[in-house]
Amino acid sequence: MRESATSAVTRWRKSSRTAGNANCVEVASLRGQVAIRDTKNRRSGYLLTSTAAFAAFVNTVKEGRLDLG
Repeated sequence: MRESATSAVTRWRKSSRTAGNANCVEVASLRGQVAIRDTKNRRSGYLLTSTAAFAAFVNTVKEGRLDLG
């Protein structure tokens, strides 16, 4: 993670569905991409992905295709 990239992230947000769960991530828009980080360990850096890849992941989750049960 480059320091300049961190400062370019303007706003991190958590899902409204976390309901106080400690196992969540935060996301932020970053120059046409999506940054993803662990809420419990924000200083460890972030994963950067394309907006298209992140949208596909979110749709897969919403469809329940990653449910373990």
